[in-house]
Amino acid sequence: MSLTPAFLDELRARTTLSTLIAKSVKLQRAGKEFRACCPFHNEKTPSFYVNDDKGFYHCFGCGAHGDAIRWMTDQRGLPFIDAVKELAQAAGLDMPEQDRRAAEKAERARGLHELMGDAATWFTERLNGIEGAEARAVLQRRGITPEIARSFGLGFAPDSRGKLKEALKAYGDPMLVESGMLIAVEGKEPYDRFRGRLMIPIRDVRGRTIAFGGRIIGDGEPKYLNSPETPLFDKGRTLYNLDRAQAAARKADRVIAVEGYMDVIALAQAGFGEVVAPLGTALTEHQLERLWRLSEVPLLCFDGDSAGQKAALRAAHRALPMLAPGRSLAFVTLPQGLDPDDLVRAQGPAAFEALLAKPEPLVDRLWASEVAAGPLDTPEQRAGLKRRLSELAEQIQDPNVKHEYIAEFRARADQQFGRGPREFRKDQRGPAPARQQRGTRNARGMWQPPEPPPSHLIRGVQASGLDPILARAVLAGLIRHPVEIARHMEILGSLRSASGALGRLFEAVVEVALANPGLRQLDSEDFLTILAGSGFDSVASELLRADTLPFSFTRPAADVTKAREDLGEAIAVMAAQPAVDVALAEATAALMRDGTEEAFARQVALSRQRQELLDRLANLMLAEDGEFEE
Repeated sequence: MSLTPAFLDELRARTTLSTLIAKSVKLQRAGKEFRACCPFHNEKTPSFYVNDDKGFYHCFGCGAHGDAIRWMTDQRGLPFIDAVKELAQAAGLDMPEQDRRAAEKAERARGLHELMGDAATWFTERLNGIEGAEARAVLQRRGITPEIARSFGLGFAPDSRGKLKEALKAYGDPMLVESGMLIAVEGKEPYDRFRGRLMIPIRDVRGRTIAFGGRIIGDGEPKYLNSPETPLFDKGRTLYNLDRAQAAARKADRVIAVEGYMDVIALAQAGFGEVVAPLGTALTEHQLERLWRLSEVPLLCFDGDSAGQKAALRAAHRALPMLAPGRSLAFVTLPQGLDPDDLVRAQGPAAFEALLAKPEPLVDRLWASEVAAGPLDTPEQRAGLKRRLSELAEQIQDPNVKHEYIAEFRARADQQFGRGPREFRKDQRGPAPARQQRGTRNARGMWQPPEPPPSHLIRGVQASGLDPILARAVLAGLIRHPVEIARHMEILGSLRSASGALGRLFEAVVEVALANPGLRQLDSEDFLTILAGSGFDSVASELLRADTLPFSFTRPAADVTKAREDLGEAIAVMAAQPAVDVALAEATAALMRDGTEEAFARQVALSRQRQELLDRLANLMLAEDGEFEE
């Protein structure tokens, strides 16, 4: 089939994109465009826009972008050619004639799909017949109801080397071997691959059977047997139950990955429809991408035994290079020796829900794993821990996330191995444990903290919000490099509620970005022209005076790559600093009021955290001659 650019352009022109997307996403009119909460990631404020005139959709939150064909492949999960066929049929366009080789390939795939569907039906009939009594008893013992068995298409393969082969003989041995249903051995007749097993169909995102998993009935090895890879089945790109879990995951605002088929089936019966499983392998990059389309932070709930926890850690390491703002993993640890199936059968759905409510963040799992890897008694051993943590963080491709992980690991190491708080003992001599702890001793010789500061001091920190100098610099950087606005849209969106002129200008910048999907192609002058329509042209021009703002991203002659990296770092510091300031003020007040070691430890930790932010900011500042400080 020759799909020429002219044919594809005609197909796009005949397809009203908003009508296509509105079939599964609730759109709202926004001027000449439509907007909605993005279907590719979880969000509360709409940042997904559809433009019928230009024929594309764009999300300023996650960067999802495409046309009608891309929508069908990414959101619907269709292969490219199937997406084109479906759109062509809806648009009344005839598909181009296929060349001989492409036609043969398509016909063969269609035949394999039909074969696998017929095999699934045959297995189901065997389960419900006389031959399936033992398999039905296994399901009953595991608490799987007939209704759930039917909905998942469960079946039974008799313990025979030729019954399936005979039942599907119309397809011929070569196609049965190609589909993975027969095993071919040189010099012998092909024979049935699955024998004496409970059969579990594996389906693609369109719900078509593409492979099988077989669980042994009674004793035998292997316990589970999967189809081999075929033209229809790539196990590294397939997640079991994804076809059914997609809608449930979006409704529940989460997706859960477990180890095996029976876990998925048992959890579905217990009311957890948003569950998928890899197919006998560690989670692959492609499977992680699939999970992130459904949730920003997928929950990995592998078995509580050693093998299950090792699989979870492998997934954590594999995810590291792919992390990004709003894209991470979390882990649910089951009681030792239990899998999700065991847990819900023994303790009910509430016990599993309670575990899901308190997942372990990815950073905690990585930290705990490295700390437990060996003794940390000597300086050399502690240095080895820091090196391993640094190597993990260096794998992260996103510079902002990488920097946050480096800072987090450093803070944890300092807290664990640094000087702890000094005890407040009666015989203590010398200076107070911290500068903020000035006070007197009472008649019994105990340290007495001074009166806490007035509450308006804490309120003043909260009300001050953004650092005005840093905020002005960031705004100047965004005006000078408007392509960066989309990258940091989620953070910038959270700053729109800031009070005062800076908050209003941040709001104007975000609104301009949302109203102009083509912002990635604009330069600074174009952006200033658009911003002038919001009444901020004079303020924006003033911000571009480079002599008052000592950062690379505010200078017109700075290296663009370096300036954009520095701008991302400055935005991260600016967003984090107000919360740290508030927490530090509260901790200082608590220390002066209570004088406990716990209060002191928290105050010290927050002081270090704030100093790290200041150090990060100082590293971005330029010397007077415009060069970077060493």
